[in-house]
Amino acid sequence: MKENQSKRYVMVIDTFKCFDCKACMLACKVENNVPQGSWRNWVKHTGGLYGRRTQFQPGQCMQCDEPSCVAACPVGATYKQENGLVVIDPDKCIGCGYCVTSCPYGARYRNPVNHLADKCDFCQHRLERGEEPACVETCPTRARVFGDLNDPLSKVSELIKNEKLVQVINPLINTKPAVFYAEGTLPLDWPTEPTLPGGVHMSPKFWKKS
Repeated sequence: MKENQSKRYVMVIDTFKCFDCKACMLACKVENNVPQGSWRNWVKHTGGLYGRRTQFQPGQCMQCDEPSCVAACPVGATYKQENGLVVIDPDKCIGCGYCVTSCPYGARYRNPVNHLADKCDFCQHRLERGEEPACVETCPTRARVFGDLNDPLSKVSELIKNEKLVQVINPLINTKPAVFYAEGTLPLDWPTEPTLPGGVHMSPKFWKKS
């Protein structure tokens, strides 16, 4: 990889390795000082009805290539960096909540302490130190693989090139998430249509303006 080439961070999750220990959730909460009652990540499950195997699906902000939250923010506090991370500038955020309702994945919340928007940023402070996100480092089965997609020798590049992977998307608005899952992961139908506060629906073109 060229020295001056920007990184592009992505994550690949093998849900068949997840057994719902929630170590990723606790590690994230401690690492990022997430307030009580709020979470930056989660583990969804299928329930295992009618003899089917229960599946666990970890997730967090999908760091989308076409993020609807960026389109929704009226003050430019939410923006996408060259490295693929979608981040929030707390000095610009006014706590309006537009980005919260516009996320198809429910990955954002208003911090009850400072009343500003918050979400996963792949532990950007750890990346700056050359470390992996806390959820990746703490996973006992290494269900999560994190890395630079612009590096052809990275593990994530190898997985995306050689493995059968899927993305969890809303069929109405494909925000092009940067989190990939092993084929066969469930559930797939949970992302919602982005809206503005009050349930205001906008045209697909509106969400692409970012």
